[in-house]
Amino acid sequence: MIEQRENLFKQRAESFAEQEKGASSKSGVVSWLRVVVFLAGVAAAYYFFSSGNNVAGAMAILGSYIMFLVVMRWHSRLDFKYQHLVLQRKVNEFEVERLHGRLQQFDGGDTFINAQHPYTSDLDIFGQNSLFQLLNRSVTTIGRAKLAGWLQAAAKPDEVVQRQEAVAEMASPTQLDWLQHLLALPMHYKHDKEPANEFILWLRERTFFTQHSVLKVLLFILPVITLAAIAAWIYGYSGYIPVFFLLVQYLLSYKFAVVRDEYYENSVGMYDAMRSYTRQLQHLEQHQFACAKLQQLQSQLLQHNTNASAAVGKLSTIIDFFSWRLSALMSFFLNTILMWDFFWIYRLENWKEKHLEQVGNAIDVLAEFEALASIAAFQHAHPAYTVPLLSVQPFEVKAKTLAHPLIFSVNPVANDFEIAGAGNTMVITGSNMSGKTTFLRTVGINMVLAFTGAPACAEGFTVAPAQVYTAMRTVDNLAENTSSFYAELKRLRVLLELTAQGQPVFYLLDEILKGTNSRDRHHGAMALIRQLHKRNASGLISTHDLELGAMEQELPGSVYNYSFNSDIIGDEIKFDYKLQRGVCRSFNASKLMQLMGIEMERS
Repeated sequence: MIEQRENLFKQRAESFAEQEKGASSKSGVVSWLRVVVFLAGVAAAYYFFSSGNNVAGAMAILGSYIMFLVVMRWHSRLDFKYQHLVLQRKVNEFEVERLHGRLQQFDGGDTFINAQHPYTSDLDIFGQNSLFQLLNRSVTTIGRAKLAGWLQAAAKPDEVVQRQEAVAEMASPTQLDWLQHLLALPMHYKHDKEPANEFILWLRERTFFTQHSVLKVLLFILPVITLAAIAAWIYGYSGYIPVFFLLVQYLLSYKFAVVRDEYYENSVGMYDAMRSYTRQLQHLEQHQFACAKLQQLQSQLLQHNTNASAAVGKLSTIIDFFSWRLSALMSFFLNTILMWDFFWIYRLENWKEKHLEQVGNAIDVLAEFEALASIAAFQHAHPAYTVPLLSVQPFEVKAKTLAHPLIFSVNPVANDFEIAGAGNTMVITGSNMSGKTTFLRTVGINMVLAFTGAPACAEGFTVAPAQVYTAMRTVDNLAENTSSFYAELKRLRVLLELTAQGQPVFYLLDEILKGTNSRDRHHGAMALIRQLHKRNASGLISTHDLELGAMEQELPGSVYNYSFNSDIIGDEIKFDYKLQRGVCRSFNASKLMQLMGIEMERS
């Protein structure tokens, strides 16, 4: 199945590469046509002016200028089409890279890493070689943040089902062209300065012209008077009157320089993002959706007979004109003659009154579409993965051939697994490197996928809603003078606090209390299992301590022993990574030390 998807993506990449050649050639021809139009206009103007026909010369300049703008816009459209083909090719090449686990080039969502989170650090949700790198296709800040939020907190069951339905529609083979078009559109623009939600909040609080109503009047009068005075001065009528009006505008600009700069600095960084949003929203508004979730999201993009794309497009135009004051010289002339900054601040606040709430909501809708598109692309790339079923039986987790999505071997080892009911603990014993910890992470990461609305790496996966909580990678902290053992105790305390609140918690604990002596470790682990048995919680605990296997007799029907085993054949240790019933029957620490050169005494 992976080979079929790889071949599909490679074929699509090759097809786009062929189309690139034709688009590049056509764009190049039109680019030269711009030069021809410009030179022809210059030649025509020179001929007519040198012949004394000034009217024809002026007409030649005007006509060539209009023709140049037409050809320039044509070239811009052709160049966009060419660049889009390049990006669509890359989208398919990226899919091939992900299929092979070459994730280093993709965004790991490092800004979302939080060692205190209930599970993201232990389950490799963010960072290098993470689930976020495998799952995320969005390049916008809003899309990345939305998907990260979904991965950090389980959705409610009805929301999970709605996302699954939406993803199923978007991941359909018939929708692949539309989906990849959506993924490629934002790649045309820079998104390194894109605090869209922060910009909306900032703009909502600004009321400059409400506080300075006199400026609103001057805005429409002063530039007209100034231009009229300058025109009169050119014809020798007004003396020094233009200087007075220019000075007034200069002083106003100087007085409100801080405000003007604030508006500019907060707006200009949004230009590329708003152009991207405009094209993405147009793509969403023009599509016909079948499922209720996508239809409901799409309906939010139209308010007061105005599409969100049009409202965002107006904002990008305002920001574009505002940015004309970028150079100091241009800013001086524009602001001392036309009150340029004040005019575009006025336009921005006027836009806010009409469209801010609609665009703020549309940005959130777009972010949700982007997150769904990432999951849909992931599901399309892995058709063998299963869409999880949500169980109403507390703590039910039932999996068939469950595997880890970040293990990219040709034949990954998968396990069947089942647990159900509150107060249950699966104790997993095993030798070193036998797969205990990986299995815990496999269960956890697939639960996170399920609660996000994504497919799970299994043939079948049924899971009941619960808060996933892990304790696996507790380390010491020199800055806080905290030992690894104390850090682990603090994490276990959080687990107990969560379970004391009554919410269902599914825990995954790896080698608990490993930082203390064996006697305290045994007693502490047993005490923890007994305490969790009385709470609204269930889960898995991995351990080297065979003594914990006795808990199955102490709490029959609530504690179950499972294990991963290995075989020593000559100087080789063989692992099958298969989950088996019962306590581990073999350990390999002595053999591993011997293979590392440590001379072991024979007993």
